[in-house]
Formats: sequence, C-alpha cells, structure tokens
Amino acid sequence: MVPSKSLDNSQVIACLLHDVSNVHGLGLTPRVVRLTCNKVRSRTQKEGLGFLTKTLPRLGKHLDKALTGSIRMTATEIGFDSYPGCEFPRFLGELFMRIFRPDGTLLPEPCTTSVAVLRDVLYLFYKYELPYTDEQEHEVIQKFERTEDDLHDVTLCLQSLQMLVTDHINRGIRRRESHVPAVNTTREAQILLSDLFAFFDPTNIVPRHGPGAVATKQQRSGKFLWTNVSGSITDVYPYDAYFCASQGHVCDSYDRFHSVQGKSLPARVVLVPKDSRGPRLISCEPVDYQWVQQGLGKAIVEHVERHDLTRDRVNFTNQYPNQCAALYGSRTGKYATLDLKEASDRISTELVRLLFPKHIYLYLEACRSTSTSLPSGKELKLKKFAPMGSSLCFPILALTVWAILTASSDDPDVRDDIRVYGDDVIVPTAYAARAIEQLESFGLMVNRDKSCTTGFFRESCGMDAFHGVCVTPVRIRTVWSSSPCPNAYASWVSYANSFWRKQYYSAYDYIVGRLLAVYGPIPSKDMHLACPSLEYVPVNITNKIRRRTNKDLQKVEFLVRDVESLVSNEPIDGWSMLLRFFTESSSPTGLEAGPVATELVRYGYVQEVVDRLSCRQPLTVSSYTRRRASMLVRRWR
Repeated sequence: MVPSKSLDNSQVIACLLHDVSNVHGLGLTPRVVRLTCNKVRSRTQKEGLGFLTKTLPRLGKHLDKALTGSIRMTATEIGFDSYPGCEFPRFLGELFMRIFRPDGTLLPEPCTTSVAVLRDVLYLFYKYELPYTDEQEHEVIQKFERTEDDLHDVTLCLQSLQMLVTDHINRGIRRRESHVPAVNTTREAQILLSDLFAFFDPTNIVPRHGPGAVATKQQRSGKFLWTNVSGSITDVYPYDAYFCASQGHVCDSYDRFHSVQGKSLPARVVLVPKDSRGPRLISCEPVDYQWVQQGLGKAIVEHVERHDLTRDRVNFTNQYPNQCAALYGSRTGKYATLDLKEASDRISTELVRLLFPKHIYLYLEACRSTSTSLPSGKELKLKKFAPMGSSLCFPILALTVWAILTASSDDPDVRDDIRVYGDDVIVPTAYAARAIEQLESFGLMVNRDKSCTTGFFRESCGMDAFHGVCVTPVRIRTVWSSSPCPNAYASWVSYANSFWRKQYYSAYDYIVGRLLAVYGPIPSKDMHLACPSLEYVPVNITNKIRRRTNKDLQKVEFLVRDVESLVSNEPIDGWSMLLRFFTESSSPTGLEAGPVATELVRYGYVQEVVDRLSCRQPLTVSSYTRRRASMLVRRWR
C-alpha cells in the first residue's frame, strides 16, 4: 500500500491527544480521547480550518486570561458547551477540571501539565499562514489609517506638553518639582536619553542595504546604482562621504552626479502573510532612506547594548533577559509582562522630538520617510515616527518605552528591573499599573488582553510560563505540501522534532510518515549531518540512504536532501562592488549571544555562562542570495 502524501490537520491533534493520554493520563481515557477527536473532526468539517485557526485559539486566549485570575473560565462566552455542573468548557473538560473550580476560578494548586497540554492543542494552528482575503487586507489598511488619525490628537497634546516643559525650564523650576507629573517624567526622560547619547556620534556609521524590499523597487545590485538621494539626507550625510566608496569613486563618477535627483520619495505599504488572522502591514522605505537607516540603526543598537544605562535593560539581539524574567515572574509574581498594541505605529514623531536630544533627533528626522503610499495609490502623510519596515522603528520604540518607564520611577530597584525588547516589556508587578498609565499618557496603547499583571501566567519574547513552568506551545505556521517544497520540508521536520522533544510520539510518527512518503528517506540527528534531520529514524529507513566512503576526508558520506538558497551573480561596475565590500564585508554573519549569564543566574535557572558567539565569512561582492527563494537539492554530507 502506498503511504498517503496528504496530511490531515485534525489527525495531528488526534495523535497529540493520544500521546497525552499515554504519557500523562490526566483523565483522558481512551473513550474521552475518541469522543474529543470526533468533536474536532466534526467541527472542522462543519466550520472548516477556521475551527483550528480561530475558534480553538479564541478558547486559548480565554484560558490565558483566566490563568491570570482576571476573569473566570466560562464556556458560554466563547461558544462552547459547559461541562456538566461547571462553568468551564465540556471540550477537554477533563483537563480544565484540573485547573479550575466548577465556578471557573483557579484552583489553589492548578495542574501545570494540564495547562501546557491545553495550550499545545488550542494554539497548534494559531499561526497557520493561510492566504488572506480582500476583507482582511482592507481591514488592516483601515486600521493603519485610523491609527494615523489618532496620532493627530496625541501630537497636539505632546506639543502642549513641550510648551509646559519649556516654561518650567525658563522659570527655573527644578526637575521633579513640577505639579504636573507628565512634565517631571518628560524632563527626566530627556536627561536619561541625553546621558545615553552624550558621546554617541550619529555621523560615525557604516550605511548598508537591508535584506528587504524597497519602495523604489530596486533589487540586489540595482540598489547601488543611485538615481535619487533625498536632499534631507545629504544635508547631514553628504553624498560623497556616505554614498560613494572613495574620493576616486567621486572623481570617476562625477559626470553622472548631475543626473542623481534629490527628491524625498514616499515609502510604500505592502502586505505580507502573517498568520490565520490576516496579513501584516510593512512600509517599505525608499532605497536611499534604507541605506542610511540601516547604518544609523545598527550604530544605535550597538551603542545601547554596551552603555551602562541600558546594558541588559534594553535589548535588540538577546531575548534571554525578558524570557528569564517572565519565567521567574510566573513563579513568584514579582514581575509583570506588558504588551504594546500597534506599538510601532503609535510612536509619534512629536514624541521622539520631545524626548530625544536635539543633536540626535536631527539625524533621525533626516532619514525618516514623511509619507507612505497605500496599495490604492493614496499617499498618506505620516505622524508616526517610523512604521514597521524602517530600520529605526525597533530601536527608537524600545528606547522611548524604556525612557518613559525609567523616568516615571524614583526607586532604583524598579529602574533596574525594567526590561524592554521592542514591544515586549517587563516591569515589577507592583509598578505595572503606573507603568501602563505612564505609557498611555504619552500616546502609546497597552494591550491589556496580552499583558499579564496578576496571577501566575506570563508571556514575553516567545516565553509562555505558568507557575515557573514553560508552557510555550508548538505553533505550526507553514502549510503542508503534498509535493516536494523546500520551505515545507525544513519547517515540518522542525515541527516533528518539537513534538518528539515533548514526548508526543504518535504525532511525531504521523508527521514523519507523511514526510517519508513525499521526500523519501530522511537522516536522523545521530548521523550528525549538516542538513534537516529528524530526532529519530528507524535503522531500516536510514539504511536506504545512499552512502560512500570519501577517501580524501576519510569519512563515510551520505547523499541527503538539503535546502539551498538561490544565489544570483550580478556583476556591476567596480566602484559599486567596492562600495558593497566596504559596507558589508565586516558584518557578522552569526548570532551574538551576549553576556547573558548574569541575567540567567539572577533568576535561578541557569548556572553556566553563555559565551559570546561571533563568526564572519568572506563576502563575494557579485553574489546575491535571493529572498524567499530556495530549492531542495541532493548533496553528499
């Protein structure tokens, strides 16, 4: 019999429930598992994939809020039948009864294993990257425009606040002595950012192109052929110093300089797949803006992660501090996690102008797009500082949040315990209410549904924790493909391995069986090959992999499938290749873990030091890796 190449999403959940019954029990008898699986199949057939991607995650979100103690676990509010004599759902009720009382309130000692299992089931297909509809696209764009309208009133309020701050300074009122709390917070935040950037030189940058698309639609080598550079940029970053490889480049290209225009072109909104809820909106920057933003953003990130004021408090490359604080906070309740709603779209230009030092804001403003073009062709003037897509969005967002929260407290211990990673924020629980109030007073919006300030559930930077136990679920993103596909191959091998590590062996075997039917024999990890490998593969399968003895390397090699990025060679003029070499050859290609040991030891989970990793490799200036383009190849490993 030929193995099936198709994969039934409902069957994945069924296998997972069988595994839970076999490994943990938890009241999931064979009869209960059978009835639950039948319910999943029937509702999936009736409601479609929406049951897995929307209905179950909605139950999961209700569960998370109930774990914080802010609401009761009630089934009727989310469209499920109640368990007989109880408020919580009948669906998977055997697990819910180990967490909640019949009235839907938390038990004194809820079962953390049941919480982890429930979240594995409910969130399994939450991030499924399904094609989005025109209605979802329209809704995302409308939301983007509404946020821009909201910033109009915020801008007026911040301008009034700026006048108050100036008035207090002119009248000689000392900081922290004003009767207006916002004035005290603003002045303190200004001092913090002034101290942070006191010795930072915004001209000492190495500009470079980013990996993403640009509004002006140049690709790869075409990005180096400058046809337009905004005058707002060249006022502070001269063309000859930042857009040319050397003075020789300037001289040799002098005849072409008069054809380089100085227009300030708008950014361009594009929608990219995000998950089952709809697309993500990205504002692609013009190529000249991206060039400078990449250099300035990288310089700011490196400066902030080294500076004594912000080191281990504001992070861009290391999520461990936030993850450890979330895990520790779930065990002791000492720390709360805050999530910012539409964070990148609610940092207004006026707020950045108000808080950041003038000598820094001058350069930030120079390489900021002032408008963006919507898919309809409408050009929208931007009051936000930098939407998602700008290289300055992430660092300016994090620093703004850190400055406001730190300035709002006089307690050194509170200041020391603030952790910011983009829109993921950690604060002491006792300070959480004031932190939310302060952030919203400056125009930001805290997502209270995803913020955890009570109870013992916390989530931050991919760490979901309850009572000191990691309950982060496996989230399947990539849609299954019944024909060979490089992205699906690498992703589903990874999902299978995640199930294996959680002892969900039936789910692992089911996925592996489908993978073998589509791709043939797959190596196991104990073969130590540099290619996608499974945690366990029977010997009779691995024996089918073709092998040879490499006499030169004196080792046995295997012919296996691997995923290879597509590379194109696009030689251009020598000066442009030299410019690329100067700007990209020194960029690290590996991850830098950073000195996270102090943070880990502090929260009592890890005792060893994680060494800083750094690796560099030679750059071939005529080769470009094509984005979102890869293929499956067979090679000897």
